[in-house]
Amino acid sequence: MKKLAVIAFGGNALLRSGQKGTYKEQIKNVTETCDSLTNLLKQDYNIVIGHGNGPQVGNVMLQHEAGKKKFDIEAMPMDFCVAETQGSIGYLIELGFRNVFARENIKRNVLTLLTQVVVDKNDPAFQNPVKPVGPYYSKEEAEAFAKETGATYAKDSKSDKYRKVVASPKPLKINNIQLVKELALEGNVVVTVGGGGIPVIEENGIMGVEAVIDKDLASALTAVEIGADEFYILTDVPKIYINFRKPGELALDVITIKEAEEYLAQGHFAEGSMAPKVRAALHFVKNGGKECIITEAGQLGNSKCGTRIVW
Repeated sequence: MKKLAVIAFGGNALLRSGQKGTYKEQIKNVTETCDSLTNLLKQDYNIVIGHGNGPQVGNVMLQHEAGKKKFDIEAMPMDFCVAETQGSIGYLIELGFRNVFARENIKRNVLTLLTQVVVDKNDPAFQNPVKPVGPYYSKEEAEAFAKETGATYAKDSKSDKYRKVVASPKPLKINNIQLVKELALEGNVVVTVGGGGIPVIEENGIMGVEAVIDKDLASALTAVEIGADEFYILTDVPKIYINFRKPGELALDVITIKEAEEYLAQGHFAEGSMAPKVRAALHFVKNGGKECIITEAGQLGNSKCGTRIVW
């Protein structure tokens, strides 16, 4: 019986340091990552893909802002922007896989599902929006936009500019998750929960909200809900480390839930970098998953690749 794995694409699978994010750059990066993933397919895996959208959704927001300034076209809300990037990034991933499949003579379908992820309207994150999104503004511009739209803006930690900040609530439910599982078990490569999923709340139906869901946590929830055997989080380093880039730096091969929690508490994993990935890994393993592997795409297929978090 084939194993079922969920793979969360890191940002470098789409856009790498120093790049502008052109179409040619992104399709090249995606194709290289898809090429690496064929190592799992050749080992008889069925796979589901999750991905981030940070730079892409920022660019979409810039385009909407430019349209508003020049043509008075209303800028779209965050959930709409996430949906846009789910479609565009999914298209790039499908192209990457189809070209690799043609070259390797792999007979698989690949499809992208626009995926809504339900959050709690009373999640405390909505009272304290901290996730920066979109372009940078001067203090005066940010104050004017805040007055006009009611959005929250905060000073960037590395400059004197300001950015819009939104909530990052916890994902509770993934719509159409049973369909994702059925399609994957039939051998289709399924792209879902792009950018963490389109954030919605259930209140007299479904309504989109201004929020960004962590893509690793959404992918972890996907892995739990479909009963995946393994969960891979792809990043730009082959393993995770304690004392990263400090004296005593040590790459971790296999660690337990308890060890991972201790390293988190000791501050070895940076927020906004490795800490959310480790939390997502813990969510998967604590909820029935066999193991989570954090590594870079080029390592896939190696039975000893990455850092493995187990019970």
